[in-house]
This record gives sequence, C-alpha cells and structure tokens, in this order.
Amino acid sequence: MVIEWDAPIEMDDGLVLRADIYRPQGTSRHPVLMTHGPYAKGLSFQEGFAFAWMQMERDRPDAIEGSSNKYQSWETPDPEVWTRDWGYVCVRVDSRGAGRSPGYLDCFSPRETRDFANCVEWAGEQAWSNGKVGLTGISYYAMNQWQVAALRPKHLAAICPFEGAADLYRDGVRHGGILTSFWIRWYPAQVSSVQHGLGTRGRINRNTGEPIAGPQTLSSEEMAAHIADLPAQQRAAQFATDPYFVERTPKLEDIEVPVFSRGNWGGIGLHLRGNTEGFMRAGSSRKWLEMHGDTHWTEYYTREGRALMRRFFDHFLKGEDNGWDSLPSVMLNVRHPGEKFEPRTEDEWPLARTQWTRYYLDANEQALIREPGAQTSKPFRGLSQGVTFCSAPVTRTTEITGPVAAKVFVSSSTRDTDIFLSLRAYAPNGREALFQGASEPNVPLAFGWLRASHRKLDPARSLPYRPWHIHDEEEPLTPGSIYELDIEIWPTSIVLKPGWRIALTVGGQDYDHELPGPLVPKAPPQYGGIRQTGCAIHVHDDADDRPPALFDGTTTLHTGGVHASYLLLPIVPPKQSGDSE
Repeated sequence: MVIEWDAPIEMDDGLVLRADIYRPQGTSRHPVLMTHGPYAKGLSFQEGFAFAWMQMERDRPDAIEGSSNKYQSWETPDPEVWTRDWGYVCVRVDSRGAGRSPGYLDCFSPRETRDFANCVEWAGEQAWSNGKVGLTGISYYAMNQWQVAALRPKHLAAICPFEGAADLYRDGVRHGGILTSFWIRWYPAQVSSVQHGLGTRGRINRNTGEPIAGPQTLSSEEMAAHIADLPAQQRAAQFATDPYFVERTPKLEDIEVPVFSRGNWGGIGLHLRGNTEGFMRAGSSRKWLEMHGDTHWTEYYTREGRALMRRFFDHFLKGEDNGWDSLPSVMLNVRHPGEKFEPRTEDEWPLARTQWTRYYLDANEQALIREPGAQTSKPFRGLSQGVTFCSAPVTRTTEITGPVAAKVFVSSSTRDTDIFLSLRAYAPNGREALFQGASEPNVPLAFGWLRASHRKLDPARSLPYRPWHIHDEEEPLTPGSIYELDIEIWPTSIVLKPGWRIALTVGGQDYDHELPGPLVPKAPPQYGGIRQTGCAIHVHDDADDRPPALFDGTTTLHTGGVHASYLLLPIVPPKQSGDSE
C-alpha cells in the first residue's frame, strides 16, 4: 500500500481537515471507502478499545487473520484487507475539531455533515479515484452516513451503515421522550478525550510517532472554546422539534444511492431501530437490510461479514456483475435461544406474512391472555421494576420476528409517569433467556419506552406495529385520570419451542434481570468485571430529567374491559413452497 498521513482536505470555509489515505500502489484509479468522525484516526483499535479487541481476538480469530493489524482503527475497515487485498482506497478523516483536524467540534451538526459531503466530493476527484465513493463504518461512522447521504453529494455511490441510528432523538438521546445518559458519559470518554489540541498531552500514533490529537498543544481554555457542550445541548433540547434535533435528523426519504443497512438484534439501546427504520424509509429504490447477532463490532470484521460488504461495494463501486442486484432485499439471521441463528432471506420488512397477534394484559393474574378479561388494575411505584405479565407456554414452535408494539392504559398520582416495557422469554425450567447484546452479554428480547406526557401521536406516520410520537410538547396528566398510551417496542427475533413463555414487564425504570422476576431469577452475571443489568450503558438515570417528586409517584396499570391493554406481537408462520429462500 501507499500511505499518506494527514493529507489536507480544504473545506468550503477554508478550514483544512486531515485524512489518512491508504491506496493501492500504481497509477490506476480505484473506488474509495471513506469514514469521517471524531474518534481520532491515529488511535489504534487495540489501544483505544482493548477489551473489545481481546474479546474479538478470543472468540472470532478469523476477524483478525490475514492482516498484521497495524492499521486497525475502532469501527472502521482494515486497509490491509480492503486496500492491499481488494483494491479499494481507504480514507479516514478526522472530523472538525477532533484528532488531527482543527476547528470547532460539534457532533452531528450541520457543519460536520457539510464537511463530510465536501470530503466525499474531494475524494471523488482525486487522481487515484474512479469517481465512486462508498461509505462504511460502525456506530458514529454509520449514523453520519444517513446524514450525508441525504445531502446527495454527486460522487457518493453507495452506503453501508453498520449498526447506526438514523434518528438522534428517537433512536439515541430521548427514548420515548426520556433522556438517556449514554451520550453524556460517552462524550468525555470517546470524543473530548481525543479533541484536537491535546497534542503532547494525548496519546501517540504507534505508526507515525505523532500525537493523535495534535500537532498543536493548546491550553485548556483554548480547547474549551473549541468544543460544544453536548451534555448541556441534550439536556436543554427536550423535544424532537427543537432545533438541536431537527438540524441533526436526516430526511431519509432524500437518500437516493444504494443502501445496505446492517443491524443487530442485540442493539436494543441505540442502533437497532435506526437500521430497520433507515431501510424502510430510505428513498432509494435499491436497498437491502441484514440483521445479525453477536457484539456491536464483531460481524463487521469477520470473514463472512466482510465478504458480504465486499460483494455490495464491488457491485456498486466497481461495477462487477456479481449477482448482488438479484439478492432478496432482506437477509435475516433468525435467532434461537442459546445464540443460535438461522440464515433466511425475505422480500420485505416487516414480513408480509406476519400474523399480528394481540396478547392482552390481565392485572389480576399478571398474565398475558388471548382475549381481554374483566376490567381491573394494578398499581406500582413509579421508579420501580413494576409488574410482569407471563403468557401460557406455547404449544407449538413459535417465531416472533419484526416490530413490536403495546397499548397500555395508565393513571398516575402525579402529573407525569415514565413507562418502561421489557419483552422477555422464559424457558420451561423457569429461567429467563438472555442474549448477547451489542454492548453487553445479557439482554432480553426488546425494550420500549414512553413518557406519558409525550403520548401525542402523528396519525399520518403511525403504523399499527410502530406508533410515531411527535414529541413536540408536554401534555401533563391529571392525577387519577386514565390515559391511553401507544408504545413502540423495538424489533426483535426469537424462535420458541413448545413449553417456552413470553413475558412483558411494565415498569418505571430500566430493566434489571438481577432483580427477582416472576419465575426463577438468574445468578448475577459479570462482564469484564462490570455489573451488567441488561441495559448496558443505555440507561435513563438523569436526576434532572426524572425528578422523584414527579416520577416516583404511584402508577396504576388498567387492564380488561374498556381499558384492554395489550401487547402486539409479530408471529411469523413458516414459509410456504415457492417463497424466496
């Protein structure tokens, strides 16, 4: 490979960003794969995210075989594979204010998105480029793909967002209107820790010997003046209609390039919804969805995962007639207990043959039943795990794959209440089935959230299986009055054998599988020495957002009769002869 460190890319306002370019030797033109973001291109995967690297090295050695791994960087492609072996130019850009690029650091801002578009256009016009730029990468490097693709830079040819949110408000910052503290913790750990200007106070690039967040070493005061206060931004912006979120939310319908959206069933705190919604709503006529399991990063680097992306990019960036266009549009790894997956293709999402099935909540028996029962109610403390409802054991093999929703009727002793829904599965022996999540090893099937004062729906965008809340104002509750709440539960996939049961927990705080459940609790698990409760780092514990005086009252769940609360499940029957495989 030919490697160019810190290549300059001038923006429309004159500021110069810095990029590392890995390209094949010679004078031929090649397609470009680009990432653009704030994680510092000079920080190695092995150093910056040692625990994730060691886990992948231990569990999936094929992910690191065939490479010296000298140039591995968190959540970006390995140039030794994509450049040296497969003939792509890999361009890694430090976004404005991060790593080696100067300027004001403001994550997901319109300025950052315009910069990304400028970088795409620049790469498409270089002597080593064939004029076609593809976008790839995980998480942040996936989320901003949705943003820049909606701007339609002319040299952008295809995108492959791997586990990346598409709606910052609904997918990441305020689940159902409830603030998650993930970003507030993420910002100092992963962004300001590599802000441009740390210089000699920061880490050193093991390949160049240069500071990863330099070359300047600025004072603390200078650095503070060049970075947005993300925690303050997110605490202040309470509604999806606030400018902070509006200007950071792409119009997915404006995306025209081919899309290969790759999601994780276990990404139930951040990215999963973005991959399915992005696939459904992207304006492109050529789009594919793939859903897998395992950790947040593993399938991006495995032999099979890379080969699948290569086939997509070879077709749209190199023009290879490799049959990609004839593939079914949906590629699922249908999940079974025990981390077993069954590959299967489909023609749409959600699946057309889905049998949308209601399970009604019965507060008297704490059961999920097939017909609504008599009217009754169950109170629980606002900031508690709440109440769990269990179904009878299934009598035949049952697949649940697709979006999930619930309608619940609640009243509160205060002017507001937060509702947390956890979809769970229990084995015949009474133990809950927990799965490898994107960010931790013990997650349930799915989560849903809603702040009752944000209950207003957009009827034009709501679907029976995916209610759409406007999140443009608060509508306080009248204490004691009953309100109807439609709650989105993120998509899931599970195949249950006879004897298994489905359960729904309705509560007012984050799921915690270590607390006693309705059946047999599991022993407390540990993950890298850290207690994991099933929510990973996607928790809702900001005291200013959820003051106990308002949210720790008594919430009463009403079921049956005219208040027939229910869970809506996507039951998928087996394919019939002639369906695509």
